[in-house]
Amino acid sequence: MVSPSSLTKLVFLACFVLFTFSDKLVAEESDKVQLYLYYESLCPGCQMFIVDDLVKFFDSDLETITDVKLVPFGNAKVSDNMTVTCQHGEEECKLNAFEACAIKILTKPKSQYTFIRCVENNTEHFQQECFQGFRDEKDVNDCYNSDLSKKLILENAKQTMSLKPKHVFVPWVTLNGKPLYDKLDDLVSQVCNTYKGKAPLPKQCNPSALSEKKTTSKLQFSYANGAIKY
Repeated sequence: MVSPSSLTKLVFLACFVLFTFSDKLVAEESDKVQLYLYYESLCPGCQMFIVDDLVKFFDSDLETITDVKLVPFGNAKVSDNMTVTCQHGEEECKLNAFEACAIKILTKPKSQYTFIRCVENNTEHFQQECFQGFRDEKDVNDCYNSDLSKKLILENAKQTMSLKPKHVFVPWVTLNGKPLYDKLDDLVSQVCNTYKGKAPLPKQCNPSALSEKKTTSKLQFSYANGAIKY
């Protein structure tokens, strides 16, 4: 029979181990490079970046050192009565809200990205293309058709408009809160160099791999005061 004092020690030891293990998990998660993409759904450069370039972080081991967050709002405006006006029209507002709902409903970053990449690659027919075998269709539609979608967009608006320094155009990418401006042609290398955690670097960070993947397609940035080709 275990004595009360021994039982107390065992409980204390178990709590200590659990706390230490949990703390380690949180620390490892916080070590990841925070890659935030601020974008709008019908911006050509945003579409190209999501479809052709951001995929590198999900079809490789780069996601082990990178925490990717997608924030749909971009260069939209919010009026005093909380009406949202989007740079590329009402259809963009609808898609932004739809994607915000998908991000809310789908909890795993890879699932979020996979769905949004499909939408950005098929904006005119995404419901036919991206809903095939998509088990969360009802939840995403329910979110979109409720007040929750507007709430999510206003949250994204607040996050976007609170950026320091302020975003000038989209796609706007930050690493650990620092903007890359238009220097997106070497994104993988910049993420590899930014990572300071203890986990081994992915093979994509090897010099030989980086030399092969150094270019990004030329993007058409959409500026807050208009669209200018870069």
